[in-house]
Amino acid sequence: MADTKGRVERIWLKRMKGGPMDPQERATLVAGRGLAGNANQGGTRQITILSLETWERISSGVSAGLDPARRRANLLVSGVDLAHSRGRVLRVGESRIRIHGETRPCEQMDAAARGLRAGLSEPWGGGVFGEVLDDGDIAVGDVVTVSDN
Repeated sequence: MADTKGRVERIWLKRMKGGPMDPQERATLVAGRGLAGNANQGGTRQITILSLETWERISSGVSAGLDPARRRANLLVSGVDLAHSRGRVLRVGESRIRIHGETRPCEQMDAAARGLRAGLSEPWGGGVFGEVLDDGDIAVGDVVTVSDN
């Protein structure tokens, strides 16, 4: 698979499990932990990433204009294909994130909009989750690439 380039469109931090998603212009990635200040820390699901193009396609069939923050991902990226990216590396700015798999939507998606959970259940529709490999600061507008290393 060839490298593709995109950009960070939005960043959110989750204060607590089930809590609100707070928009950020900048955030800090911590290797082996995730996003500084985010509720999810450690393990292989340290950060969640959603494709803008996939979100727009799926959400338009459910509820036009639905805010992507309702998906509850940490990063919204554009211009990169996240489908079948398990094992690949997402570079955000100077930091890397190893993609471990696709994110499956939970019942909170139907609370956001009726039918959203079913729409996001298509293969790779709910985005991906990964492990932070390098410390670094990221910001909305940063270049994003997906590669094999």
